[in-house]
Order: sequence, then structure tokens, then C-alpha cells
Amino acid sequence: MPPTSTPSLVEFRNLTFGYTDRAVLEDVSLCIPRGKVTALIGPMGGGKTTTLRLMGGQSRAWSGQMLFDGQDITAMGQQQIYAVRRRMGMLFQFGALFADMSVFENVAFPLREHTDLPDALIRDIVLMKLNAVGLRNARELMPSEVSGGMAKRIGIARAIALDPDLVMYDEPFSGLDPISLRVAANLIRALNDAMGLTSIFVSHEIKQTLEIADHVIILDNGKLAFQGTVQEVRASANPLVFQYVNERPDGPVQFHYPAVTIEQDFGISAYPSP
Repeated sequence: MPPTSTPSLVEFRNLTFGYTDRAVLEDVSLCIPRGKVTALIGPMGGGKTTTLRLMGGQSRAWSGQMLFDGQDITAMGQQQIYAVRRRMGMLFQFGALFADMSVFENVAFPLREHTDLPDALIRDIVLMKLNAVGLRNARELMPSEVSGGMAKRIGIARAIALDPDLVMYDEPFSGLDPISLRVAANLIRALNDAMGLTSIFVSHEIKQTLEIADHVIILDNGKLAFQGTVQEVRASANPLVFQYVNERPDGPVQFHYPAVTIEQDFGISAYPSP
């Protein structure tokens, strides 16, 4: 699929998708600006990971369009999807490293799967990617021998092995200590700028998210609640956006699951007087 010059690398147009008979995303229209770092945030269960699955062609929309570089992948066949995925990289939530492969072979996997490069060139590329995430000397270790923060960085090295146009990160900060979290955040920003990538990441770490993002998308209950710049999201008067960005416990997202009143549940007209 030849590259185009559209301003958005990824675009959802009135997209609806769900599992079995339950819609997870309903009539969602959003865009991922080319060359930027986009944060995909919002309350849990809002459809964020599902959005990444749709971008990668793992799931297909019920209706609407999912455009990658101007092409609708919703109607593509398996071979076309496979070709598109060569232009994408993915960091899974817990790294998803192959347990029986060394660090080197984990990063080399997409190169062996998608190219016919000679071993000598694969070696050089793998070492360059590992060097970019600070782990060149960890090449011979097994996944069981590395820390959680290192596993995330190895996953990033694998995600960028093919020099993709789009890199998707699913919860890249989860389970990390403050130092590892900062390292991962800086890597996302630095690699995006140095390699000319387009990046999108799902996160609940608001402080780090707003520090490195250019563009912010907020999903809530399958709907688009907000999209815009970091400055715009900080200034938003939308009650949900304000509650989420400022980490307030009270607001549109409530503590109690929707239910009948206490009085109705217990069959009383009012609480008795003390």
C-alpha cells in the first residue's frame, strides 16, 4: 500500500464495534495526527484497548471506517492486512515477550518473520534497536532474567524493529516503579521524534501522559468525550474531562454502580431517626 500525504495517519469515521451483541464503541470519529504522540485515555472499560485492536486490524468494525494512511482496512483481505501490519509496531501491556527466546531473538522475530535480510544485517539492526533502549548488553538474557521495566524496553525495541510508521503502546507505564516509568515515557517521546514515528499510547498515568503527549483523545463508555491538544484538555470545561484529568473521585464517573435507591432496595420509606 503506497504511502499518502493525509494529515492523519489513522482515522475512525463513524465507527461502531462491539463483542457479541454489546457495542463497545458507538459512532466514534477520531484522528491520530501524523508524526505526533497521541495519548488515548479515559475511564476503564471505555474502549481504549479495543481501539488499538481495530487499528491493527485484529478486529473489524461493525459499521463505519478505520482508515490507515487514507486506506480503509475494514474491508481488506488477510494478505492486505498482513502487509499493513508491517508498517505498525505494538508494545503489549505486559511486554508479551516469547519466554523461550533470548532478548536478541525476541527483537529479531519481526525481522525474520517479515523480511529476507541476511543474519549479519539482522544482527546489526537488533543491536541498534537494543542500544536505542539502553539494553544492547542484555541481548543474551532470557525474559525470565530481566526486570519488568527492562521487559517493557525490550518490547519497545521489538516494536520498532521494522522502522514502522505507527507504534501502538498498550499501558506502557503499568507496573513500573517511578524511575522505570520515567524512562519508558522519555523513550516514547524520544523515539517518536528521532525516528519520525506516529505514536499512540493507552495510559492511566495522567502526569506522565500529559508531559509527553501532543494530542489527547478521551473515550468514555464507547463515546468520544474529547480530542485536542494538551493545552485544550487542561482547559476543558467538560465535567468528565475535568474529573479525569484532575483525578477527582467525584463527578460524572460515580462511586456507586447505577441502581435503585437504598430505600427501594431495603423496602423502607426513609432512614429511621437516630
